Amino acid sequence: MSTEVRVPTLGESVTEATVATWFKQPGEQVSVDEMLCELETDKVTVEVPSPASGKLAEIVAAEGATVAPDALLATLSAADGAAPTPAKPDAAPAATTAAPTSEAKGDGQTIAVMVPALGESVTEATVSTWFKSAGDAVAADEMLCELETDKVSVEVPAPVAGVLAEVLKGEGETVEAGGKLAVMAAGEGAVAAAPAAKPAAEEAGATPAAVRKGEDAPSARKMMDEAGLSSDQVSGTGRDGRVMKEDVLKAISAPAQPEVPIQQEPRAPVAVEDAAREERVKMTRLRQTIARRLKDAQNTAAVLTTYNEVDMSAVMGLRQEYKDLFERKHGVKLGFMSFFTKACCHALAEVPEVNAEIDGTDIVYKNFVHMGIAVGTPTGLVVPVVRDADRMSFAGIEKRINELGARARDGKLSMAEMQGGTFTISNGGVYGSLMSSPILNPPQSGILGMHKIQERPVAVKGEVVIRPMMYLALSYDHRIVDGKGAVTFLVRVKEALEDPRRLLMDL
Repeated sequence: MSTEVRVPTLGESVTEATVATWFKQPGEQVSVDEMLCELETDKVTVEVPSPASGKLAEIVAAEGATVAPDALLATLSAADGAAPTPAKPDAAPAATTAAPTSEAKGDGQTIAVMVPALGESVTEATVSTWFKSAGDAVAADEMLCELETDKVSVEVPAPVAGVLAEVLKGEGETVEAGGKLAVMAAGEGAVAAAPAAKPAAEEAGATPAAVRKGEDAPSARKMMDEAGLSSDQVSGTGRDGRVMKEDVLKAISAPAQPEVPIQQEPRAPVAVEDAAREERVKMTRLRQTIARRLKDAQNTAAVLTTYNEVDMSAVMGLRQEYKDLFERKHGVKLGFMSFFTKACCHALAEVPEVNAEIDGTDIVYKNFVHMGIAVGTPTGLVVPVVRDADRMSFAGIEKRINELGARARDGKLSMAEMQGGTFTISNGGVYGSLMSSPILNPPQSGILGMHKIQERPVAVKGEVVIRPMMYLALSYDHRIVDGKGAVTFLVRVKEALEDPRRLLMDL
């Protein structure tokens, strides 16, 4: 009886991968979930675990071969005449979920607590907070610690009930996806296990190159040969320090694009009495990413902002008239965001370049609207995405915005919920902002800034009246959006908000 080893799911839009490294050879014994090989895509590196215990019978796809999802990689045969032990049907592949690794058998067995999947293109995280300490008893699924990536926070639950035996990665340390965080002693009466002895190479302070096992990725070797580099000159991030393609690319580009520190110039002298009252706090990963992306947007795009103002009387009157009935029927309050989302979708249909993006020398027009809604959280600004907002009703938009807003504030947003936006709305008015110029959210070409509603005197049909007015700001990429298109977009949004009936009649 044989067991097939197939290519796991490689992620959204990824249709092929290259077999980078085989960790086992035909004839070798393998245990369930033991790593067999490593696949390399244009975005991430994927490890393929053994689906069963047994012997590696045949390698079908050799190193360097290109394979598609679900393609046959190898076959396993039973060890010593025994049938292979299949993995549990509901066990998640190691490429997407870090399953607990059992390190001993029987009562009081030790279980490794692993870093879970961090999302597409996210390879590392920082240990933010440990909720438990070594020696503490924990229940199954109780939160052990929280990890922080450059986009989201990830909570790590206890895989089993027992005792937290050892914390391997302290707060502030950087961990890789699939890395080991801690060790647990399973069972209600478990006693914390003694810390495992560190490998001799680690005790001796060996470098990654010194403890490297096996060969580097084939694509990496080829690229190093072409660039005249040796593996000792490249810092490997693959399994056991193996050099991957992206490592070589980074090494090649490093001399031409040195990393620039956030603070490029020394601080001005600070008085001793003032220094004693200062507090220095390291920027979070999320804040560093926000700073980098916003600066990149200014450096890359030709950002220009145009302004207009809108009389909110019609929207406020409509909302006041129907808010109770709306809430009773749909179970959600009628807010302003659904009106603005609808108005923007209406305007984007007429001015599609505001909903487009630049890809090299091409302009990519989107025949759909994935609306990004900027949300302020205690750790920084995030932009969850309401997908296909142009196809949704007012109630659907309000429900989805409420769900995403709550998840954002709780740090529960997934990577998928923050990717793929085509246009963004940012509401600075909730904080009292009267007027501002929002910065683009790359690679998008437009962002609408909402502001505080304030009663102001305006002229209407020759008379001065008091109306609830709001300033609107559209920042756009002038490389593909001309001034006429930007002004037209903003005027259409204004018209739709001042007369919401236009939305119903597609005017």
